[in-house]
Amino acid sequence: MCDEDDGVRNKPNGKTRDSFPLTKVAGERVMGGIGLSFGDGLERSVNLTFRIPYFTHWGQSLLVCGSEPLLGSWNLKKGLQLSPWHVGNELVWRGSIEVPSGFGGEYSYYVVDDDKNVVRWEAGNKRKLLLPDSQIGEAIELRDLWQNGSDTLPFKSAFKDVIFSHSGKLEIEKPLGLFEHKQDQGDSVLIQFKICCPSIEEDTSVYVIGSSTNLGQWKVQDGLKLSYAEASSFSSNGEILAYLFFHFATSVLFKNFFWVLDLLLTYKYSKYGKAGNFASEIGSNREISMGTLSCQPRFILLSDGMIREMPWRGAGMAIPMFSVRSEDDLGVGEFLDLKLLADWAVASGFHLVQLLPINDTSVHGMWWDSYPYSSLSVFALHPLYLRVEELSREIPEEIKLEIAKEKERLNLKDVDYEATLAAKISIAKRIFTLEKDPFLESNSFQKYFSENQEWLKPYAAFCFLRDFFGTSDHSQWGRFSSFTNDKLEKLVSKDSIQYDVICFHYYLQYHLHLQLSEAAEYARKKGVVLKGDLPIGVDRNSVDTWVYPTLFRMNTSTGAPPDYFDKNGQNWGFPTYNWEEMSKDNYAWWRARLTQMSKYFTAYRIDHILGFFRIWELPDHAMTGLVGKFRPSIPLSQEELESEGIWDFDRLTRPYIRHAHLQEKFGSLWTVIASIFLNEYEKQCYEFLEDSNTEKKAASKLMDAMEKSLLLGSTKDKLKRDLFDLLQNIVLIRDPEDPRKFYPRFNIEDTSSFKDLDDNSKNVLRRLYHDYYFQRQEELWRQNALKTLPVLLNSSDMLACGEDLGMIPSCVHPVMQELGLIGLRIQRMPSDPGVEFGIPSQYGYMTVCAPSCHDCSTMRAWWEEDEERRRRFFKDVVGSNKLPPSRCVPSIAQFIIRQHVEAPSMWAIFPLQDLLALKDEYTTRPAPEETINDPTNPKHYWRFRTHVTLETLLKDRELASAIKDLVRGSGRSYPQLAEDKANEHLNTKAATTDVEKTPYGIQHNGTHHKEAVAGLFETPDGSPTLINGLANCYNGIQTHEEPSVDAKRKDCRPPLYNLAVTYN
Repeated sequence: MCDEDDGVRNKPNGKTRDSFPLTKVAGERVMGGIGLSFGDGLERSVNLTFRIPYFTHWGQSLLVCGSEPLLGSWNLKKGLQLSPWHVGNELVWRGSIEVPSGFGGEYSYYVVDDDKNVVRWEAGNKRKLLLPDSQIGEAIELRDLWQNGSDTLPFKSAFKDVIFSHSGKLEIEKPLGLFEHKQDQGDSVLIQFKICCPSIEEDTSVYVIGSSTNLGQWKVQDGLKLSYAEASSFSSNGEILAYLFFHFATSVLFKNFFWVLDLLLTYKYSKYGKAGNFASEIGSNREISMGTLSCQPRFILLSDGMIREMPWRGAGMAIPMFSVRSEDDLGVGEFLDLKLLADWAVASGFHLVQLLPINDTSVHGMWWDSYPYSSLSVFALHPLYLRVEELSREIPEEIKLEIAKEKERLNLKDVDYEATLAAKISIAKRIFTLEKDPFLESNSFQKYFSENQEWLKPYAAFCFLRDFFGTSDHSQWGRFSSFTNDKLEKLVSKDSIQYDVICFHYYLQYHLHLQLSEAAEYARKKGVVLKGDLPIGVDRNSVDTWVYPTLFRMNTSTGAPPDYFDKNGQNWGFPTYNWEEMSKDNYAWWRARLTQMSKYFTAYRIDHILGFFRIWELPDHAMTGLVGKFRPSIPLSQEELESEGIWDFDRLTRPYIRHAHLQEKFGSLWTVIASIFLNEYEKQCYEFLEDSNTEKKAASKLMDAMEKSLLLGSTKDKLKRDLFDLLQNIVLIRDPEDPRKFYPRFNIEDTSSFKDLDDNSKNVLRRLYHDYYFQRQEELWRQNALKTLPVLLNSSDMLACGEDLGMIPSCVHPVMQELGLIGLRIQRMPSDPGVEFGIPSQYGYMTVCAPSCHDCSTMRAWWEEDEERRRRFFKDVVGSNKLPPSRCVPSIAQFIIRQHVEAPSMWAIFPLQDLLALKDEYTTRPAPEETINDPTNPKHYWRFRTHVTLETLLKDRELASAIKDLVRGSGRSYPQLAEDKANEHLNTKAATTDVEKTPYGIQHNGTHHKEAVAGLFETPDGSPTLINGLANCYNGIQTHEEPSVDAKRKDCRPPLYNLAVTYN
């Protein structure tokens, strides 16, 4: 291996590190110092060099590992270690290996520590390599760029199967990774160019143009045309200027090293269509230096990543499935309504429709099951969304009449969850009874059953047992409390008396699958991404906890610490995950879950993505979310506390209750409260009795006292809140599994227990509190996320977005950036604690921006509920000192929506309620009624339905046009209708083919004119829009720990594909 070109010049005497210098003798390579040549019967081989620019931390290095034994057979301990070279201000890693002629396989780069433990790995598919079965020269060099998570986004199904699926179809001309070679051209260098182009229109080709005559001297007509390889990757065409030969005109021989003038090549990739439309890459020119002859390989393969285009941006709308209203549904939105919703999305310029979870939640058999995040099964679909009239083509007339009657009865303002589900189940049972035998014998069902029986049989058995025992609490099921396969097979046996009941649940799931699949395929063909939702938890009384009990910590509960949504924290009631157990089969449950989801969706939202870093874990006896701890986390040890002078652990971990506290909270009732719930263990010092020393116990005892009229004249909710305040009046939480470990209670300084401590103890505990919550956990949480999240992302090719709201550890955004995860930005919940309102124009590219979401009030309700806040927004954001309108009039709605569509965010997604605020006639319903969820109420009824049918919206061309104009005017992509394509064709014909006059790609010696790009994004009065900065966003943005520019080859990468841009 020879030194890097610039690195040689920086070394004393310019000496190389070759152990066996290679010299050329009579057309053969001879291993210097050994005296053997290929003519002596040695296997013909080539020297293969890997080269990649990458910045590492101290103690880290890079290695290559691959599928072949020479590259370690995927055993990193045997991989090829690379050596670093400082090239200018960059760090370039290189390593060489002798491989046989015809060598091929897959490989990838890894960041490792000194023991070769993986610190980081490349995202996306493995790299492919295939050398021809012949001697092609002295050396081959692979010049690669690190593959980030964002590099994989164009290959996600949302883009490749939906948004870009209407691009031109190309035939593969050569397999990816195949080297081709020409005859020896003397002292020459053979270069192969390779670029990835996710979207390519019909009759459009990709070219390399550059400064040399071989690259057309910046004229596309004379440039190098590339041929299609595979997977949207282009490589140079073997028939038309397939490879370039660069001849070195001058050289001087000095013993064992040479010195020649460097040859610097500048170039860019461009698209050129037969109609004359031309688009060159934006940003700086790419560069490659040939270097010195002694160190120069005979063949260079450039893997140049993605073609640099303006970052793709799209828009979408969000609505829960149950909130949709159509003329055909029965009391609730149904899967087949998604076809109408996709039509309206296209008409409004939207590429995406986002839903809430759609899994079965039938745990309690009442309206509590309206909560879509509490899954009965993570695999089964909810029968609520079934269209019963589509179950059969031969529905009897009396059943049709019943369906019509129920449609009319349940066409209510809001969803009647219990009545709607009962009506659908009743009708479905009648239809099933009529066609049970032909259904079970049909080939289509048999195929579905064979592909889904692993989850379908346990689900059907669970539903039968739930109804038989009258509860989903499987601990109450006697001998069926514990799951075994033998018990399952007996339950679902064809000989069992309950077989018809089991088959009815098969029947429902089969038809739900058919209906959702039909809607999903329809949306895909329309160019609309269907985005699902992955809940963070499952109900503790679910199929999954019954079948896989070891995967869950059943004595705990999941929630969130106090945040924007609830100052007292949230307790969702789900058991936390046993990640250690899940890792034993490489998270098979998660992988199966994502695989199932990908049957219907091409994108998904990861609910509470913070839970994959750490989860807020509460004891199962808690009802609120305040007194919890993070899992995993590094606790405060007893030794650590004692070394700081903290020793009275009983005082700090027990509820701190004094006589004054009781009088302050309960007034004249304090003596009654004390007699029912407390014991006075010292004068004016109290403790809770055993039967009321947890939140659940205290709430239960309070209920008994209220029923016995022991607390007349008092409010139950206030008394419960005050009792909980006493229980939560602690400083430290003792670990229930290790009494010598402690956790600081959240918002520690709000407690009177803390306030009554001496100043020294306060100062120590303040410092330890800050350390626990904001410092000591970061690396632990980062490593935890890097164990789990890649498994999710690699389980399917869906586009993943993470809900990263709330209390965000500093490690979260870098990990999301590294993995190519898209974050969420809500304007009223800025991540900067010093800012009241987020500024959409400052959001990072790898984000979804929205004015509201299902967990908060709508845009209209938010505007109208707080006059002072409304005035601040009008002054600070709108920029007016005038009195704002009290109502969220259409002009206000348009301003806020325009802010978001013009944001740099990859996606702008709007709740349907916010879009309806653009038109007065759709704002007659009181704004608070449009709120989907109240996070402060754990028993909230999820029942909102839009008051406008989809059919009405489809007829309203005015609203759809207004929305589409906002999307189109912002520069975002939108699904094109026939009239859009006709207009585009006319514009294309009018465009000049002269490169010098191309408005969006003006070139002069390969330099992109920024002022021309900026001009595209100006308003009619000449002022720049909020996205004006996008044209220049490529320069200076660097991937986490990865150089953006190699000193020998400048690479200016676009955010969608190659930039891990900042998360604001």
